[in-house]
Amino acid sequence: MIVRISTEGQYRLPDGDADRLNDLDNEAVAAVEAGEEERFHEIFEQLLELVRSDGTPLGEDELEESDVILPPPDLTFDEAGHQFTGDGLIPD
Repeated sequence: MIVRISTEGQYRLPDGDADRLNDLDNEAVAAVEAGEEERFHEIFEQLLELVRSDGTPLGEDELEESDVILPPPDLTFDEAGHQFTGDGLIPD
């Protein structure tokens, strides 16, 4: 699975992490829908950390289509309200 973190780059994430990534995405949607800003930022940081720690950065010369595109790390809660809705960034 190829995951792009906007403003950072792409990572090759082990397929085994797909379910955890989806779970965090769903938790982020729930936090946004509940208006829980602090909880959203905690979950979003976990989501980014999962990609950074388990993923392998792709080289600048590697061009791969991203399976998932995550917003930039400095995403505001207002901006999250437009992206973390419904099925979230990763449809079930």
